[in-house]
Amino acid sequence: MDSRTTVERAQRLKQLHAEHKPLVLPTVWDVWSARTAAHAGFPALTIGSHPLADSRGADDHEGQTFEEVLAAVRPIIAAVDIPVSVDLEAGYGQQPADLIAGLIDVGGVGLNIEDTVHSDGGRVRSTKEHARYIAGLRAAADDAGIPIWVNGRTDLFLHADDATSVLDEAIERLRAMEQAGADSVYPVAIQDNDDLLAAVIGAVAIPVNSTAHPVKHDLEHFRRLGVGRLTYGPLLQLAMTEAMKDMLGPWAP
Repeated sequence: MDSRTTVERAQRLKQLHAEHKPLVLPTVWDVWSARTAAHAGFPALTIGSHPLADSRGADDHEGQTFEEVLAAVRPIIAAVDIPVSVDLEAGYGQQPADLIAGLIDVGGVGLNIEDTVHSDGGRVRSTKEHARYIAGLRAAADDAGIPIWVNGRTDLFLHADDATSVLDEAIERLRAMEQAGADSVYPVAIQDNDDLLAAVIGAVAIPVNSTAHPVKHDLEHFRRLGVGRLTYGPLLQLAMTEAMKDMLGPWAP
């Protein structure tokens, strides 16, 4: 993919975030799922680390190398003519500039970056450390002349026994990511808690990403809450797994 096409797709992804409240990015994992979602009318997609790993017989949480992920997503991105973002977990131990360079090389125009460092024992980055990493991504994208959409993720709620107990820390982290140059923020594991979603949405001026289940959740509910962006994480693939089992069940010996 030439650089001009990548720039155009990156600009288009930014425009879509402004036009859609929320922007729904189906989480895909291979060429078939990407083409299926594109043919369904979605204007942009995201490749999820968990479903990608499952489709390849690998483990999530950086069970693949950065090079393996790039090789896997290249044909997916090339198979569609719409913007594609890629979940790059915590960065696979890469420096921000190398992460951006690899993403651009395969035609990706957005990324997720989380604060659980799986390559380092699953520790959670501090607020300042995660913000510095995001600032590095922003600087590298700016240097490359491509407005990569950076979706800054925090797992604080995911790791907490009581999600409300880490709300203040999470808001501090989301704001730090915003100030560091994140285009959107993604506090995972609160998609079913309207109070927490409302609190984080009110705390930042950029879109808040929420996980959604394609069957169990309601788009209009997220819209009323003010969610700016929706992705499925592994939930679309899991829903399709259950549907496939139901279809195949009567045929099994």
